[in-house]
Amino acid sequence: MFVIGELINGMYPNIARAISSRNKEMVRKYALDQVTCGVDALDVNCGPASRDPLIDMPWLIETVQEITAKPLCIDSSNPQVIKEGLKVSRNKVIINSTTADKDKLDILIPLAKQYKAKLIGITISQKGIPQNKDQRLELAATIIAYCQDKEFPIEDLYLDPILLPVNVAQEQMIDILKSIQEFKILSEPSPNTLVGLSNVSQGASRINRRLINRTFLALAIAYGLNSAILNPKDAILMETLVTAELILNKNIYCDSYLEAYRKK
Repeated sequence: MFVIGELINGMYPNIARAISSRNKEMVRKYALDQVTCGVDALDVNCGPASRDPLIDMPWLIETVQEITAKPLCIDSSNPQVIKEGLKVSRNKVIINSTTADKDKLDILIPLAKQYKAKLIGITISQKGIPQNKDQRLELAATIIAYCQDKEFPIEDLYLDPILLPVNVAQEQMIDILKSIQEFKILSEPSPNTLVGLSNVSQGASRINRRLINRTFLALAIAYGLNSAILNPKDAILMETLVTAELILNKNIYCDSYLEAYRKK
């Protein structure tokens, strides 16, 4: 699985303060901590408290690039912020994200092609959040069709079914899991699949949050999930990920398989 660390995000108070005070050491610490935990890429998000994301995003990206060559996931709902981030990117890049709306697709697919970036497409539109699997599949098909029309490689596309909190959308969980599975048959080659994992436990009690995240991740892997934006500092979560893939015969068993993963 392709693991994207979620912690360089201005929604977290330490990162928000680091952005406002230009504290490079704090950002570097969060980047290196996640790299040590085994991430494949780092999500970079200014967060809602950023007063000027057009300036803050390039600063964040340049700060992270000073200490790691890991791919960066440039995370913003504003295409102009993403564009400013792309301009300073030296590492490989993932754009996070486009919706299924034409105005976003018309901007972000050409940008992804120009910068040779991968692209996350979230199955949401101006009509709102999908309420069932069929709506998710329709939006996913729209994104795939636009990518094909613009000659963007589908193997570089990650489709996100929009993971909702289980405490308010329990009835949608199985539809979300089935969407992950059925996205794979919408095209050949198949798109990748991705979730923002912590969304599933948003609003749950602190005691339950990590257990909900770990359990959903194991289920999603069984349904074919390729990637997740998650907290890699949850050691048991990472061990759950590795063990789930082992049980699904994606890795070769040895008694020290967890140690082998940590050393990879």
